[in-house]
Order: sequence, then structure tokens, then C-alpha cells
Amino acid sequence: MGARWRTLVAGVTVGGTVLAAGLTAGCATFTDQPEEWHPQSELTPQAAPNPQVPGEGGGAGSSSPTEQPKPQDVPPPNGCKDYNPAVIGTCMSTVVAVAAVPGDGQEPSALVGERDTGRILRVKRGVPPQVVAKLPVDARTDGGLTGLALSPSYAEDQLLFAYITTATDNRLVRIAPGDTPKPVLTGIPRGRSGNAGALALDHRGALLLATGNAGNPAQAKNPASLAGKVLRIDESGQPAPDNPTPTRVVASGLNSPGGLCASMDGSRMWVTDRGPTADLLYHLQPGKPLGSPAWTWPDRPGVAGCASTPDALWVVTAKAGNLQNLPIAQDGSFSGKPEVMMAAEEGFGRLSGFDLINERLAVAGTVNKDGGKPVSSDDRAVLVTVLQGGGGGGPD
Repeated sequence: MGARWRTLVAGVTVGGTVLAAGLTAGCATFTDQPEEWHPQSELTPQAAPNPQVPGEGGGAGSSSPTEQPKPQDVPPPNGCKDYNPAVIGTCMSTVVAVAAVPGDGQEPSALVGERDTGRILRVKRGVPPQVVAKLPVDARTDGGLTGLALSPSYAEDQLLFAYITTATDNRLVRIAPGDTPKPVLTGIPRGRSGNAGALALDHRGALLLATGNAGNPAQAKNPASLAGKVLRIDESGQPAPDNPTPTRVVASGLNSPGGLCASMDGSRMWVTDRGPTADLLYHLQPGKPLGSPAWTWPDRPGVAGCASTPDALWVVTAKAGNLQNLPIAQDGSFSGKPEVMMAAEEGFGRLSGFDLINERLAVAGTVNKDGGKPVSSDDRAVLVTVLQGGGGGGPD
């Protein structure tokens, strides 16, 4: 299937420190520990998932690649202080939406959105989450703040876009630094369910917006409705100039989308959906029907955010609480069943928002406060390495 993907999540160097989410090779040494902490033989319900920091304190080559990490290598969270080096934001409400700030990974940061409060926060390792905006949302249903994306020209204009539920509709809003949120696209149907959506860049200059069916499957099939659709729009909410047809809608038939993603080169686009009997993944081709799912999960793990890299599609789950890697063959098909990572004590619990910083590193948001088993530092933003190849310990 081309390059072999590791079952373990590999490490990445950030500011001179090798970070990892999930399992990696090597031993960890931590100097910033509470004085009363002592190693434990078992992971307690309050303990953080185990990271591994290859070579910390002993050089990058000091660890055996077959050495397995131990949960007690990391002290449990102490209030909002989390000792897992993959964690870059703590003590937030449910982080459903994530927009990573592109970069080389040396000082990773992201904007994250809390579904029920409408707060957008900037997260960065070593700095408490900073509120940059607060949107008026109605989170009484499955809606709220469920989509977040940087503008296609974020480096120049610093604009953010968010998909929110209000008391009367679902809508897309734009947030400029120091300004109040401005509506971009309003009147998207709102219902008792099916309000959650997803937002992403297509990396070709346009925004992608996936909307729920507002609790009415017929609306997803109705070409006159914006419910249950994938929209491809410009920053003013109008159809992107190069859409296949002069409309916003590029795909129809969604139920309750959990994630939307495009590869960094814009060649592949995907949308995850939670159907009535199974969770689904669709290969999005603007102007063409969604057709048959590219993958189906009958066990309904709660598919959420996704990330598309050259040789794999990565999906996080909000119910099962894991990361799944679907390797892509040269012909574009999936070459095998999903590899499940970051499950149970090896992970961070329930995950929802997911976005690439670059093709090696992503940011995920946890939603453990929404039916999971939160630790004292939840909900969190965490770094996840999506590294190709069999090597480990850090980038080449």
C-alpha cells in the first residue's frame, strides 16, 4: 500500500522538545512535577493519557524503538496544569471546532471553539488559552459553535469564520480582530436536531461548509434548501467563482456532518457524516453526487474531524474516543481497514475538532465534558503527529 504507516503515533520536535500524542518509542523524563507525585502502577481515572518524549534528558538516540511507554511516566493533571507535553490548551468547555494556524511545527498554535459557550480561544503550549471572541450561540440542540476556519488569506487579514446555531437559524459569521462578528450567510435551516456542521478550507482559495439536515432528511435532498449540503463559497458567502455551477451547493444528502477536510494541495476533499444507521465517510468531488460512502462504520463511533495527508485519511471519533488512520493506495482507494490509535488509556478520550498544522502535525480538541470521563484539565487541545513512514522519534 505504498509507504507503511506506523501503528504508533510518532514524535515531533517543537521548540527543541520532542512531543507526541498517543504511543511512541522512547523514555520520558519530567522535571516539572508536583512534589507530592509518585509513580503509580495503574492509570487512575484522573490520570492523563501517556505521552512519550523520546530522548528527553538523554539525547534523541538514547531510547530503544521497541521500548513501550508506561502510563505512570506522566504525572496526572493538577487542576488545569497538564504534564503531557502534547497538550497545548486546558480547562476549556467542549472543543468541537479547531482551526490550526499553519506553520513549521516549532511553535504550534490553533484557534479552538467551544460548542456551548461560543468562545473562540487561541491555544499555544505554555500559555493559558486566550479568548479572542465570544459568539452568541444557542447550544440547546446538537448545535452551537460547531465549525471554525481561518480565512484563505489569514496571514494578511487575520479573519476567522465560524458556523453557529442561533435561536432562529444556523449561520456563518466572520470575525475580524477587535470587531464584532458579522453575518456572512444566514437562514440555514435550524431544527430540533441536525444543526451541527463543519467548516474547512479547500486549500484552493475557498471555504467549505457542511450543514446538517435540521432533523428533516427531505431538506437534504431539496435543491432549494441549504440544509444537509456541502457549500463551497468565497469570504462573502457567495458561490466560489470556479464552482462547477453558479450555486453555493456542491454536494447534497448529509445527515449530521462531523468533519470536513481537504489535503494541503487541494487535490482531495472529504466529509464525515453520522447517518441514522451507520457513520459514513464521503470523498467529496464538487459538482458530483456524494454517491456511495468511501467507508462505513456500522458501530457508529461518532466520526468527527478529519485530516487528509498524501497517503492516508485520518478521522477522530467523539464517542469511541480514538484516532483512525485509513491508508490510501496509489489509485486513491483505501488499501485496508482503519488502524485504530489513541484508544482508551493511550489517548485523550473523546475527540471532535481536528485540523492540520502541516502534513506532519495536527491539532485535536477533546469533548470529554460531553458524556465522557473528563480529567481535571479537560477539555483540552492536543497535538497529534500524522507522520508517514516507519521511523520514529522525530522528524528527519
